[in-house]
Amino acid sequence: MKRRALVTGGSGAIGSAICRRLASDGFDVVVHTHRNLHVAQRIASDIGGSFVAFDVIDAQASLAALESLLEAGPIQVLVNNAGVHDDAPFPGMSRAQWDRVIAVALDGFYNVTHPLSLPMIRTRWGRIINITSVTAEIGNRGQTNYAAAKGALHAISRSLARELGSRGITVNCVSPGLIDTPQSADAFDADAIKRIVPLQRAGATDDVAHAVGFLASDAAGYITGQILPVNGGMT
Repeated sequence: MKRRALVTGGSGAIGSAICRRLASDGFDVVVHTHRNLHVAQRIASDIGGSFVAFDVIDAQASLAALESLLEAGPIQVLVNNAGVHDDAPFPGMSRAQWDRVIAVALDGFYNVTHPLSLPMIRTRWGRIINITSVTAEIGNRGQTNYAAAKGALHAISRSLARELGSRGITVNCVSPGLIDTPQSADAFDADAIKRIVPLQRAGATDDVAHAVGFLASDAAGYITGQILPVNGGMT
């Protein structure tokens, strides 16, 4: 029987690449989305998986959707990829901007991971992989909220790895740098990327997906509580 995987934010550029990689590795993948139902449905159809839609900030909606998923069996690979940017210099950052970014990353982590943890523990095998950011490690102007959210996920992952290790579950982070996505296409020009990134190019979404695929595999069974940078040498 295939192991089941859930990728939050699976309809986005990085999320969809992760979904495709995990499906190619033999997992039964559930593609999560909040609003992009048609995209999630298409990805699920392409990879022979399924999709689910809910807002990770909404605790009740998340629980209801996840309980429905668990009726078909435990989720043994969870990729917490959902996240948002809402950038502004800190003195001009609104409380709403702060709250939204923190809520999606941290409340979203809790609302999704908590209901899935006990069923995963009962199988004595699991992978929790949190997608974070190089911003949490080196900082970035206008992203104090995003850096705080992703840095907290680093701390959460290290602590949870200690709790769940004896149950056969690993908890790690994949920390991307500049990745070539539609959302980032206009953020940096080629000259800026060459100055910032030692490998002198933006990463591909597949670069992130390959790292997730490795951490989800049996080959990574002795790696836990770690942050795997996928940033072309920025750190």
